[in-house]
Amino acid sequence: MSNALLLEKCGHIAIVTMNNPPANTWTFESLSSLKALIEDLNSDKSIWSLVITGSGDKFFSAGADLNLFADGNREVARDMARVFGQAFETLSQFRGVSIAAINGYAMGGGLEVALACDLRIAEEQSVMALPEAKVGLLPCAGGTQNLALLVGEGWAKRMMLCGDRIKAPQALTLGLIEEMVPQSNALEKAIALAEQVGQQSPSAVAACKTLIQNHRTGPVQQGYILERELFVDLFETEDQKEGVQAFLEKRAPQWKNR
Repeated sequence: MSNALLLEKCGHIAIVTMNNPPANTWTFESLSSLKALIEDLNSDKSIWSLVITGSGDKFFSAGADLNLFADGNREVARDMARVFGQAFETLSQFRGVSIAAINGYAMGGGLEVALACDLRIAEEQSVMALPEAKVGLLPCAGGTQNLALLVGEGWAKRMMLCGDRIKAPQALTLGLIEEMVPQSNALEKAIALAEQVGQQSPSAVAACKTLIQNHRTGPVQQGYILERELFVDLFETEDQKEGVQAFLEKRAPQWKNR
């Protein structure tokens, strides 16, 4: 794994820290490493949640290093667009719950990685933007699609077409983040939320996430059908039996993720 990404496992939670100072920018190598890391975590049945944050106290991530694009090389642009897309789409499809602990500036690809997560918690001093058009570029890692899903077309256009920077209080109002916390508290809160996830059946959580995200590509009617199918499929898992028995016996369930 790239040294620009640090991985720590705490029980059923994986904590990934972007560690490329001073601004935790993405490189071809770190994006490739993120994709491989998520694939490894997907195969690790003991991991149920993922928290991603930035090192330091100023930047969550400033996105791509613009020096990569200074000479206008189309092949470099094509390779970076591909690896950005692959990395963040793999993150979006993570089997468990992914939480972005935004601890500072989240700009461009730094915001896009947060948009690829299921939930976002931001510290009160955080600033979020997709400023690519200011330098003749556009968000190529899901930003144009995922931002509109969260905040609606109008505010997505303000952020991308007009270059608006959004501070954490406004981001909370817009639905860009789910919670705002004091400075230095994002990681702690994200871990606490991940621990809440651990109280649910991992099998049921994965199925629910699949259904919630189905609306992005499939019609609602198809979602209703899939909902019933996945409900029945859960009866093939040990967690389903354990969950019902634990409730009837008035005890905490012991999940096995199988």
